[in-house]
Amino acid sequence: MTTTQDQSSTNSGAASSEAAEKRTVRFRIQRCLGPNKPAHWEAFDVPILAGEGANVISCLQYIARRPITADGKETDPVVWDSGCLEEVCGACTMIVNGQVRQSCSCLIDNEAPNDGDVISLQPMSKFPVVRDLWVDRQRMFHNLKRAHAWTPIDGLHDRGAGPQETAKNQETRYIFSTCMTCGCCLEACPQFLLVDEPAKWDESFVGANTIGQVRLFNLHPTAKEEAGERLEVLMGPGGVSDCGNAQNCVKVCPKEIPLTEGIAAMGRATTVKAVKQFFTGE
Repeated sequence: MTTTQDQSSTNSGAASSEAAEKRTVRFRIQRCLGPNKPAHWEAFDVPILAGEGANVISCLQYIARRPITADGKETDPVVWDSGCLEEVCGACTMIVNGQVRQSCSCLIDNEAPNDGDVISLQPMSKFPVVRDLWVDRQRMFHNLKRAHAWTPIDGLHDRGAGPQETAKNQETRYIFSTCMTCGCCLEACPQFLLVDEPAKWDESFVGANTIGQVRLFNLHPTAKEEAGERLEVLMGPGGVSDCGNAQNCVKVCPKEIPLTEGIAAMGRATTVKAVKQFFTGE
């Protein structure tokens, strides 16, 4: 039989345990009111309950509901971009404690396990800032269009089943197909620089993700019909020869795509094409 005193002791112990599990994490967030506006920093304190699975996005949501800085001043809600919250869409890329990564998979229990720990958040530096942590990533999608990174199917619907894919190609292609155009590889790349003017995008390095997508589609039984056009893009300005082999891209890729292998393969392919063109003129 449980007495009132025993129940009170149990409740007190549970409350103490819960209190002990709670901690405060300070977020230092680099803020910017709009394109070409000066940046500034603001700090926010977020209560964390150990084991609840909080991530950077859930903490930003807390700050959005209560936009009050650590020193008690009311401010505008922090702006960021996110979608799936399961490391599939690639939208929530930002710099967390100096490391570019997907913020949805950055768990607070891992990144800031102690009371009073600090997490700094910054927008990617290789893309124009729209506001706060939200950047304009359209240059990545422009480069995919530039490299014909798709499988052409117009006019093929009435031709029946397409060609079968070999198991070897399927295995190679699958990992490249997991690219979510998050931009981590581009943020880490010393050759991929911020270019504000869209008119200059076609003269700038396309980056590891686009080269990887050329690798993906040039191995596709149907898409390889346009392999030559894709290689022409990689042989031109901003193509594969602009890669400096820093290999930062493969270190930060959240999907662990072998980007350097893809770059090397496309480097060999463009060399073969260049030699053929030299001797045949085609």
